[in-house]
Amino acid sequence: MNEPETLKDVMNYEKAFDCVQCGYCLPACPTYETMETETHSPRGRIQLMKLAAEGHISLHELEDPVEKCLGCMACVTVCPTNVQYDQMLEGAKHAIEKNKEKPKHQAALEKGLFEHAVPSSKIMHSVGNLTWMYQKSGLQTFAQKLGILSKTPLHLGEFASVLPPMPSPKQRASREKVQPAQQKEKLRVAFFTGCVMDSVFFTINEQSVELLTLAGASVVIPEEQTCCGALHAHAGRHDEAVALAKQNIQMLEDLNVDRIVNNAGGCGAQMIRYDHLFDEGSDWHKRALAFVAKVEDITKVLAELDGLQFTKPLNYTITYQPSCHMTNVQRITNEPRQLMNQLPGVSVNEMNDPDFCCGSAGIYNIVQYDESMKILDRKMGDAQATNAQVIVTTNPGCLLQMKYGAERASSGQRAVHLIELLIEAEPKIKQIKNV
Repeated sequence: MNEPETLKDVMNYEKAFDCVQCGYCLPACPTYETMETETHSPRGRIQLMKLAAEGHISLHELEDPVEKCLGCMACVTVCPTNVQYDQMLEGAKHAIEKNKEKPKHQAALEKGLFEHAVPSSKIMHSVGNLTWMYQKSGLQTFAQKLGILSKTPLHLGEFASVLPPMPSPKQRASREKVQPAQQKEKLRVAFFTGCVMDSVFFTINEQSVELLTLAGASVVIPEEQTCCGALHAHAGRHDEAVALAKQNIQMLEDLNVDRIVNNAGGCGAQMIRYDHLFDEGSDWHKRALAFVAKVEDITKVLAELDGLQFTKPLNYTITYQPSCHMTNVQRITNEPRQLMNQLPGVSVNEMNDPDFCCGSAGIYNIVQYDESMKILDRKMGDAQATNAQVIVTTNPGCLLQMKYGAERASSGQRAVHLIELLIEAEPKIKQIKNV
């Protein structure tokens, strides 16, 4: 029988000793820059985690510094001693969540959201359909005229104002689950739709499948897939994240595919770490490793297939806002830029500090709105300095945040997902020249 987990076990206490408090993480940490306190730096948080695990401070004293961490993992990228801050952060969130007393109504709301709504494609599609009705009926315009959106709880109305036009329920229902390659098949892939992507950015998912099939991939969209579990892990709901990982692993094992393709930096970052959710050497750990080996971001797959040519000159300047989880967890940096550089008529102006987080970080911009806006203002200043008309990103949270940032700053810039930009350039099947 396994021994019950202690607080030290849950918080990955032993990993805290890998941190030598050198301070290399400080310039990379967005919250340290905006809050200017040691307790909101990676090394400061690690020290607090150690003190909480040893019983010198309470979990309540640890809660604010941990909850104000973006989880961008920029500190992991620059750390010279390979400190596994990501595992310590998730452990601390798990410990706080397990020991936190909440009002009954809050606990019930979170239970409904995390256990029933987010993992259910039916419920998430219903949310998308209700949003379509809200937009199509004129209620959105009416609410904007009356100023209602600015008075909603958690600033949700303000973010709702930058949502893209939703597809109709008929369009959602008509999606084909298996779509063959439009040229000679080079790969057979499963497309991971994601909960937020499929609810809010369904059209980008459709465009992603179109690009994959044009480039030479046959695409399967498994009906049994569920949320990747990233939102649950960020919220300290470890057990639920594990359950969702198991469901996705089991579902994909039954499919004969070469890759599991996603188009959301946060989803990909969660899925390539599924093996960390299980005890090393266990059956589930081995199954997770097999799953992880097939997970790829769509930009890597499109770059590898090299089956597209873009025919419409776009004739404007763009700048790239990299997803933190693509850069710092998946370590994908070249392929998105490679695709952008293939677009005719496009000039790419890099930001001065492109890897600085935009402040979205899952639902950070909702639950930590004020801190998120300080980070976003810093990011928008960098984006505006490029004189780019278009801000390109590769993650749904980043996309909404940058749309909101452009509106908030009145910058006149347009924020798009890279997939939208590729479609705008009218891709065709690449013709191979005879030598």
